Amino acid sequence: MRPLQGCRGRGVVVGTVTLCLAAGWALQTPGGVSLVVPQPNINATVAQNILLSVEYFCRGIATIEWKHVSSWGTTRIAEWKSGNYVNISTVYKDRVTTFENGSIQLLNVGMRDAGYYFVTVTEEYGTNAYGTIIVNVYEIIYEDLHFVAVLFAFLAAVSAILICCMWLCNKSLHLFQKKTHRLTASTTEEIELETIEC
Repeated sequence: MRPLQGCRGRGVVVGTVTLCLAAGWALQTPGGVSLVVPQPNINATVAQNILLSVEYFCRGIATIEWKHVSSWGTTRIAEWKSGNYVNISTVYKDRVTTFENGSIQLLNVGMRDAGYYFVTVTEEYGTNAYGTIIVNVYEIIYEDLHFVAVLFAFLAAVSAILICCMWLCNKSLHLFQKKTHRLTASTTEEIELETIEC
């Protein structure tokens, strides 16, 4: 009986060693990429800078590609290989900053930047991971109110200047009429004196 127990104990040890070796081999084999998108929905206003944040994990060298899809069509933003080249499309040349973790930053967003942003991370062995971020861009309402306030202040200033001009014109007309009335009165007195002397 004892030899059987010894074999059973060796079988457990051999099985455990085999399992450990298989797990180690699985961890060393190429392949496998994962992608995390912490903020899948972003709200922004016009002229704001936004960060499209992602984080990828892979064993090999990864290629990251970003695309923008909206009602105006599909545009390729950037593609780069970790630690190597960065290829940014001419439309986004001065407006995109890329990061090693796969994120990009869009500078000075406009209404046309609203839409879906797709990121694809491809490991050198062909494994892919995909992520999507929805970006909503809103116009700044207070700019319109600011314009109305400035226009109202301008019109108020112009109307104040016009009222002052009208008041000055009225005063000068009043003074002119007084002078004319005095001259008429003095001329009338002179004529009456002349007729009396005659």
